[in-house]
Amino acid sequence: MDQMNVEFNVTYLRFIGHVELYKFRFLYFLIMFIVYVLILCSNSIILCIIWVHKSLHEPMYIFIAALLLNSILFSINIYPKLLIDFLSDKQVITHSHCVFQFFAYYSLGGSEFLLLSSMAYDRYVSICKPLQYPNIMRKTTVSVLLLLAWLVPALQLMLPVLISNDLPLCRFTLTGIFCNNSIYNLFCVIPRTLSISGVFNLLTMVLLPMLFILFTYTRILIISYQSGRDVRKKAAQTCLPHLLVLMSISCLSYYDIIIARLQVSFSSTARLIMTLQLIIYHPLFNPIIYGIKMKEISKHLKKLLCEGKLT
Repeated sequence: MDQMNVEFNVTYLRFIGHVELYKFRFLYFLIMFIVYVLILCSNSIILCIIWVHKSLHEPMYIFIAALLLNSILFSINIYPKLLIDFLSDKQVITHSHCVFQFFAYYSLGGSEFLLLSSMAYDRYVSICKPLQYPNIMRKTTVSVLLLLAWLVPALQLMLPVLISNDLPLCRFTLTGIFCNNSIYNLFCVIPRTLSISGVFNLLTMVLLPMLFILFTYTRILIISYQSGRDVRKKAAQTCLPHLLVLMSISCLSYYDIIIARLQVSFSSTARLIMTLQLIIYHPLFNPIIYGIKMKEISKHLKKLLCEGKLT
């Protein structure tokens, strides 16, 4: 279905990023369904642990809970449609649904970087200004940072979404398996406003938060190195998981730019593998890292698993 379906004024787009789907559709479905369940369960378990235990109602753990919720919402945006496509004869999506998926994909991605920036700031105040920490990181401060982390990317993406929804299409096939920046290649003409807003969003939602995080952790490392052994140990225990998560989301962001926006030439198999990495690794990586590396979460997680074995 490569053309506009005029019935009910609905425009359908076709995904052509699947590789030999007719042969492996049930294998694809089984693997991705298992991954989806693992993502939902692993993130939800740690989210519930943070929710239930009042000792974890601190800014650092609240930000971790927000990241885990982000991973759940991100997966809900991608996986149900993907699983349906694996079992369908035609892998199609309406233009409006595609634009919404694009909006949710990048809005939640931008939130990820802003949440990591908030966590970096929290760690900086905790380690470098411990006496001022209770006054700076109050409930109001945490609430404002959480609100901004979700609201700012959504508001920034409203302009490109509104423009994209009204632009005429000259192509109706997407080279991927879900809607991302590749939808720009469908437009007959890309307005300068859309290109400028894309660059602006990349700077404000990805590059500037990354620079802030790197600057903050550099300051933490310098101050902790100059301080005693206890400070260095605390810095290593709490900052390492956040840095690992930052490296993960940063690498996947570069992937997205390379395969979706720049349209670098890859074989269909290589493109599919790289695309799947965008939606598999990070939502699973977050709960694994925070469940293992964060001492307090790990303690409650082990206790929960042990109780489960006993019953």
